[in-house]
Amino acid sequence: MKRILAIVACITSCLVAFDSAAQPGKPDSSIHLYLLVGQSNMAGRGKPDAQSRLTNAKILMLDSTNSWVPATDPVHFDKPQMAGVGPAIGFADEMLREENNISIGLIPCAWGGSPVEVWKPGVAYLSAHPYDDAIRRTKIAMQKGVLKGILWHQGEADNDSIRSKKYLSELVLLVQRFRKDFSNEQLPFVAGEVGYFNKRNFINAIINQLPNQLPYTSVVAADGLTDKGDHLHFDTPSARELGKRYARAMKQLQKK
Repeated sequence: MKRILAIVACITSCLVAFDSAAQPGKPDSSIHLYLLVGQSNMAGRGKPDAQSRLTNAKILMLDSTNSWVPATDPVHFDKPQMAGVGPAIGFADEMLREENNISIGLIPCAWGGSPVEVWKPGVAYLSAHPYDDAIRRTKIAMQKGVLKGILWHQGEADNDSIRSKKYLSELVLLVQRFRKDFSNEQLPFVAGEVGYFNKRNFINAIINQLPNQLPYTSVVAADGLTDKGDHLHFDTPSARELGKRYARAMKQLQKK
């Protein structure tokens, strides 16, 4: 019971810190924010397990009401009936490794099934406006902390011989647009390869060209990762491993 009370007290303390740490216009530099965008494998479709219920007082997420809550899977709420384990918490855990003086704020904005073409201002997708919503929610989060980077996992919807040909130009414009809207031309942006278990693989070779097009960008590999049996979505262990790979790439970009 004492241990449970201690955990609750620690989480409450962190929530209070997020709610009160920064005055308007004065975000807390120890609160590192990360925007999570893309489609279903960023949102997460892995099966929740016992580990999914664990919380870390230093890892919070912005929920659907724009409130800070302890981060647990599913982090995303794009499709509640499908949402599961994604790379977000694995990423945050790895970012906190050997870091004692920061907290992580996750900003989930991915939408399952979304093609890259809907990630533009004013474009609707299902019940959302993916790009506009991401900008709006991130600016709300930036009242409390500092945006340190963007994680992008998307490409399954564009993984064919036709759409893949124009994918790189769309992705470059997306990164440039994010950086302009967040007033940071050096904002780190990490993209991820789609799983090699996909029936088609036109898109990974395209995604891997991004660092040659724009500075402060990186791509994480999906080799060795496995699907949950549908040849489309990462299983739970692979989603967590993917998150760690994102974190290692992000840390390298932040050193530049």
